[in-house]
Amino acid sequence: MANATPSPKPSASLEQGVPPRVRFCPSPTGNPHVGLVRTALFNWAFARHTQGTMVFRIEDTDAARDSEESYNQLLDSMRWLGLDWDEGPEIGGPHAPYRQSQRMDLYKDVAQKLLDAGHAYKCYCSTEELDARREAARAAGKPSGYDGKCRALTADEITAYEAEGREPIVRFRMPDEPITFTDLVRGELTFTPENVPDYGILRANGAPLYTLVNPVDDALMEITHVLRGEDLLSSTPRQVALYKALIDLGIAKSIPLFGHLPYVMGEGNKKLSKRDPQASLNLYRERGFLPEGLLNYLSLLGWSFSADRDVFSIDEMVAAFDIADVNANPARFDLKKAEAINADHIRRLDVKAFIEACRPWLQPPHANWDPADFDEAAWQAIAPHAQTRLTVLSDITANVDFLFRKEPVEDEASWNKAMKGDPVALLTTAREKLSAADWSSAESLKQAVLAAGEEHGLKLGKAQAPVRVAVTGRTVGLPLFESLEILGKDRTLARIDAALAKLGA
Repeated sequence: MANATPSPKPSASLEQGVPPRVRFCPSPTGNPHVGLVRTALFNWAFARHTQGTMVFRIEDTDAARDSEESYNQLLDSMRWLGLDWDEGPEIGGPHAPYRQSQRMDLYKDVAQKLLDAGHAYKCYCSTEELDARREAARAAGKPSGYDGKCRALTADEITAYEAEGREPIVRFRMPDEPITFTDLVRGELTFTPENVPDYGILRANGAPLYTLVNPVDDALMEITHVLRGEDLLSSTPRQVALYKALIDLGIAKSIPLFGHLPYVMGEGNKKLSKRDPQASLNLYRERGFLPEGLLNYLSLLGWSFSADRDVFSIDEMVAAFDIADVNANPARFDLKKAEAINADHIRRLDVKAFIEACRPWLQPPHANWDPADFDEAAWQAIAPHAQTRLTVLSDITANVDFLFRKEPVEDEASWNKAMKGDPVALLTTAREKLSAADWSSAESLKQAVLAAGEEHGLKLGKAQAPVRVAVTGRTVGLPLFESLEILGKDRTLARIDAALAKLGA
């Protein structure tokens, strides 16, 4: 790339009255990645903001890496996130099919047309020859891309190569002048010819490469805006040149506008990769992130709603989203901030919605109690208190298990931390006070424990710690006195008795 001038960002409209058409086109390899989700979100938000069309296309031409399991995961993930599409798998549309593996004949036909028109040529160079010439170029301090050796072969040279049994690939013929385009995120960019050599579009076995199928599909599906990751920026001048050739052949109508989204960085300021534990979308689903909370956070990786507001609804994001506001600088993934934003979205839920959202974590395999002991009334009573305390929905299991277990969870670390000083005397007094308290009032239970503490020279925080561990098994949790009220007098006193027995009282 010769230069990247900081020119003003262009408008994201092609021409007045033409609704944008964007696409999300992942490959079905492995688990969905949060960076991939961010790309899907920005495309979706742009389409919804502009009343445009969201095209969902599956790029599954790599049979060795693609899998049906990953394909189904992609569809399931998009549905879970609420990122619906207007054309694509399970919906169809005017440009079907939307899986590249079902469009192979089309790509071969376009490649042949490019060959016939002189926009592409056959390259007979072997891998060994290419490697040797690249190494020589590097040693000489020259660009190490393809050197154009097969650009202008004679008929005799072609005959000789084919007599050797060489199987050619097909290369696209790049123009000899610089390629300039205006990026919606980065401004005007110029790439010089020596940095963008001729490139392969068909393998020797006739299989089409990404470099061909992606822009051909964008052209045939009339995509107007290509919003994708910064890692694909270097391929854009190739695609711009290919679009011009496709326009020449009558296959494309125009060149789409490009916007390259900033890298998502992980630990050590390295690009977040699929191998990073925090990169997997499945991790966030399993932990109980709300789709709204996760999307809210991911939207902040390169874009902002306003200078003083980080938490907003998806509808609010759609109303405010403008691709021109995306920042070109890398965005760092901050798990703690993602959790904090998700917690805000949990608190925003209607209580009934929160109750239902937690259901998966109140059932096997998450629940650590006998399902027969689950008490719906107790769950509904404790839910409003739990809603204000959770970071992710999976936290609910450990917060409410004391209600549904016959005995509290055994946690020796919590026990040893809480049972200091003279816990027998304190628990004995607390039991007496609680036995006489009004069990229809959490405030009455608080006053009972407060009074027990005062008798032993302890403030409420110190006095309630042994009671909490005796009843819930843990040193931290939901509001104690509301929890005791819901657990009930008999079960609470029985657990204090069990604690006293364990202490040898």
